[in-house]
Amino acid sequence: MIGNKKNSVEFIEEKQERKEQKFASIKELLDGSLIANDFIAKQLLYIVFVVILAFAYIANRYHAEKVVRANFKLTQEISDLRAEAITTSSELMLISKQSEVARLVEKRGLGLKESVEPPKKIIIEKD
Repeated sequence: MIGNKKNSVEFIEEKQERKEQKFASIKELLDGSLIANDFIAKQLLYIVFVVILAFAYIANRYHAEKVVRANFKLTQEISDLRAEAITTSSELMLISKQSEVARLVEKRGLGLKESVEPPKKIIIEKD
């Protein structure tokens, strides 16, 4: 039983040491001595690489969201312009009808009359 008590005491001491290490690591983090640690110094290149990857990932995410918003805006603008083009072409077709042209000329009082004679072809003979 003496051996069991010794093992359990060692186990409790390890837990206390771990808690002390956590507080020490927070203290080391705050005072900057954690960076001077040999393990951290050896892994510094890897840590810098991971931080650069994190920044690149965040920047890529923002860029992708910006592209999606621009794509949605352009799609909506294309839809609006397509509807406007259809409306304009239908109005132009309506205005360019012969009966509509005659009505608009009479309404505006331009004094023009519709020709009742068919057009004639002019033929010029070369010598």
